[in-house]
Amino acid sequence: MLERPDHVALNLSVTGVSSNDDISHGTTIPATRKSLRRSWNQLPRCQRNLIILGISAMFITLLFLLPTELLNKSDKQSALTSDDLAHYKDLGNILLDNRIEDITTKSLSNRPQGTEANPKTLQNAPEQNILPAPEPQHQPLTQQPAQQLGLPKNIESINENNIESNKEDVTREGSLENNRAEIELAIQDPNFLPGSKGVTIEEFLERMEVVNLPQKQHFHGARNERQVAVVNAFKHAWDNYRKYAWGHDNLKPISETFYDWFGLGLTIVDALDTMYIMGLEDEARHWISESLNFNINRDVNLFEVTIRVLGGLLSTYHLSGDKIFLQKSIELTNRLLPSFLTVSGIPYSDVNLATLAAHAPKWEPDSSTSEVTSLQMEFRDISRITNVSLYERVVQRVNERIHNLEKNNGLVPIFINADTGNFRKFATISLGARGDSYYEYLLKQWIQTGRKENDFLLTDYLTSIDGIFSKLLRRTPKDNHVYIGELIDGKNFKPKMDHLTCYLPGTLLLGHHFGLPDSHMLLARDLFDTCYQTYMKQPTKLAPEISYFAVGANEDLDIYVKPNDAHNLLRPEFIESLYYFYALTGNRTYQDMGWTIFQAFERHAKVTHGYTSIGNVKNVFNTRLRDLMETFWLGETLKYFYLLFSDNPKEIDLEKWVFNTEAHPLPIRKN
Repeated sequence: MLERPDHVALNLSVTGVSSNDDISHGTTIPATRKSLRRSWNQLPRCQRNLIILGISAMFITLLFLLPTELLNKSDKQSALTSDDLAHYKDLGNILLDNRIEDITTKSLSNRPQGTEANPKTLQNAPEQNILPAPEPQHQPLTQQPAQQLGLPKNIESINENNIESNKEDVTREGSLENNRAEIELAIQDPNFLPGSKGVTIEEFLERMEVVNLPQKQHFHGARNERQVAVVNAFKHAWDNYRKYAWGHDNLKPISETFYDWFGLGLTIVDALDTMYIMGLEDEARHWISESLNFNINRDVNLFEVTIRVLGGLLSTYHLSGDKIFLQKSIELTNRLLPSFLTVSGIPYSDVNLATLAAHAPKWEPDSSTSEVTSLQMEFRDISRITNVSLYERVVQRVNERIHNLEKNNGLVPIFINADTGNFRKFATISLGARGDSYYEYLLKQWIQTGRKENDFLLTDYLTSIDGIFSKLLRRTPKDNHVYIGELIDGKNFKPKMDHLTCYLPGTLLLGHHFGLPDSHMLLARDLFDTCYQTYMKQPTKLAPEISYFAVGANEDLDIYVKPNDAHNLLRPEFIESLYYFYALTGNRTYQDMGWTIFQAFERHAKVTHGYTSIGNVKNVFNTRLRDLMETFWLGETLKYFYLLFSDNPKEIDLEKWVFNTEAHPLPIRKN
């Protein structure tokens, strides 16, 4: 039988051979391919269509089963791979400097013998503007003195021991049901102490022994010109609030009127402990005693009322020893409890203080993650004062729920649903608005309760900082400003940082003060410098609400501000970090930096009848006054300025006190 011509041609051809080895071994790959094609062509058309359909279905199925990370090339490039981490393993606690030659030097000098550097990784770092992160910070923690940290030998044991110890609370629905039953009993009459078998709040206060009252704290008042200037600023704002807005929430200094948000006299309560620290006497105590009424038919935000009102009352109680502030604290806490009557234990965002009905925000079903995770310090404190465990149990339940949810390298989405208890899918991850104080309260709760062993709050905090290093940290291409961006939809990096994020340098330094890794302190310094530049780069020397950062060398400015983000609300976050840096180092350079910013507020935010937020920090001739004095101007910003300018860095001893997220100091307890 004669051989077909096409077979002859294929036997002579080497087209499609993958290597020389195939040729040398006499491989006839083309013939095999032809044979397969011939068999394929001999199949009926319907069979061929079915095979094609089956193969297509298989590929589509595999495509959907692939991990999200494999489908997102840009994210994979932004994150550090395991190979990248291996190259930086022995950098330990060193946050790499911004110059590539320093990165190379440190990598070589700290690398174990026999390990070769990866030049490609080092060369790519500045092009992507990504800060190479240290190895996750768990191991350096073990190098700290045990007596300093009071921790187990390794961080893994914290996770294992604590998860085991909390397993019963986390997995048993009965714990949540018990909380619900006690809350329902408590809200039947908010004037009784929960679980006290018929003891009213007044009776409880009468029975309190003198030895259980806090020791009154004595402050000496302003001791230097800068502190005097801050006190004068406070008096200017307070006197005009008293004249035009007394008993209302906010002063509108330009229109000489007021604005009510919740109708709780927010400015008074938020400023109570500031006045006490400054040594000022006023009629605020009388107003609290006679006029502060929580039985109002009005929805309030659980988070804002907790940090401002409850936090302010508790702080003033601890500083003064005056029972009236504790009485009001208990009354308010009882009226906030209905927020925790949810299936998941995650609280609703809003509660009516008169009807005691709680609900999710009216405009969407989800709460802000920072809001539900920034109630714990205040509820824990009043629980320890009153010995009512319910107050602490409801917020600890939130801690446990969040701890057990899946996160992105310890980072959390900014929305969570109170009904399901789950994060919103594809929500933004940010250390700014709606995310900020989650991370802050992880550390501060650990400090508040005596830095105890087996605490998953510490584990979660350390993990989240590692997540910042690997997911959110970047630097600008020209001036090497270190900043923390956002992950839009939980995955796409955006070079945007809220001014709210500028609390983090101070929080990182505070954690380092209590024994956490050196890399936290070095990141704090770099981020601190960037936050300061957001002030200094503006003509007004005041920071905008939001800053953006260059990602390419062809951009004109490393830090720039969009018109809609150019407002300044008298926020305290960077002044807070300035205070921590001064209080924990004693370096008076931070006082000078703060003085520059304080004078900028005096020039651009001070008006005839108080202080106002401004709409444009980019133009000294057109700042666009907004006619609203936020309560945190008196409660936080001026308080931190006053403490920053003190001759004594320990005017409030950070070994004994921890500030809540509204700058209200609460006592640190041993357990």
